[in-house]
Amino acid sequence: MRYLFRPPGTDGASLLALPWHQPLEEWDPDLLLEVPQRGISRHVVRFVAEQGRVFALKEIAESLARHEYALLGDFEAEGLPAVSVLGICVDRPGGQDAILVTRYLEYSMSYRYLFSRPSARQSVDQLMDTLVVLLVRLHLAGVFWGDCSLSNTLFRLDAGALAAHLVDAETAERHPTLSRGQRHYDLDLARERVGAEMLDLQFGDLLPAGVDPIEVADSLPVRYERLWEEVTREEVFRADEQRYRVAERLRRLNDLGFDVGEVELVTSDEGARLRVETRVSSPGQHRRELMRLTGLEVQENQARRLLNDLRTFRAWLEQKTGAPVSEAVAGIRWLAEVYQPVIDAIPPDLAGRLAPAEVFHEVLEHRWFLSEREGRDVGTTRAARSYFSTVLPRTPPELTTPSVIAKRP
Repeated sequence: MRYLFRPPGTDGASLLALPWHQPLEEWDPDLLLEVPQRGISRHVVRFVAEQGRVFALKEIAESLARHEYALLGDFEAEGLPAVSVLGICVDRPGGQDAILVTRYLEYSMSYRYLFSRPSARQSVDQLMDTLVVLLVRLHLAGVFWGDCSLSNTLFRLDAGALAAHLVDAETAERHPTLSRGQRHYDLDLARERVGAEMLDLQFGDLLPAGVDPIEVADSLPVRYERLWEEVTREEVFRADEQRYRVAERLRRLNDLGFDVGEVELVTSDEGARLRVETRVSSPGQHRRELMRLTGLEVQENQARRLLNDLRTFRAWLEQKTGAPVSEAVAGIRWLAEVYQPVIDAIPPDLAGRLAPAEVFHEVLEHRWFLSEREGRDVGTTRAARSYFSTVLPRTPPELTTPSVIAKRP
């Protein structure tokens, strides 16, 4: 019998004393933890608590366990929304199935739990939209789920909204990219499973009155196509409006919960064509990436906003010069030509009211507002002057001013 686990070693070591040689169904109830908000599983699943942490143990065929162990590890490394895998126990006596161990997703709830408690109940529309966001995220990463369903998803409240996480990856497949046929097949499977789950809720008197389970399931492809189109489509616009239109598109993607990779601008007789690579990022990635490119140490959401502007600036440089511009060069030039001039222009009597990165973010927001109102890009310089004269003076100083230092190249 072998027990393999991932770092940190303390998590895995804390479980070594469990009776891995016994079938999960025969484990002493005193060793187990009852989790009322758990979902339904076709396998034997048990929960244990060690050193203040909760772990889920699932008994499945060894080949499936190894497959899921590897995939979930990759998903976690890439920041995909899935449960965190800890380890597997294989080569168990008597030819028993393997046991896959995952970390319990704190504050998560199954879809049945959401509908069984009035205080936790969410609208069906919100639940479907959240599931679609998860499926689109996975498809963008080249993941064919093969078993997308509410039962294989856990939900967490996030500032009043819901966030969805994949729980079961037994049937998942990883590809460089997914074809349209693969995506639609995955979507068809999801529609069938969700329809059955909605009927199950209705039979259990858990579905709100007036909600048709079949209509809910049939809405899944419509919601998916709408979101997929939004995050992958190309846009064409006039050359004189490209800066603020690019910023507007990146803002919409961020509001939908997606991050931005490469930004490509191609000039043609029709105007400027925008193509955006949409992706999922790992926590803290924006801060680390901005630090690498510019030396700026800022908060995560600030870094996301500043990186968007840096990418827009890089695309503009490449269009202007007609040649590729490296990330490093774009970062140095953006810091010197875009970011630092705004920070240096803060009036001395207003310095310290907001952190420098927050000021720059606010200037970008003000620029978007002015450009939208005038129907053309007003530029960062004019937006900064307007912001410093009309907005920043009305902003109360922060209680503490973070130390955010712009390192010049």
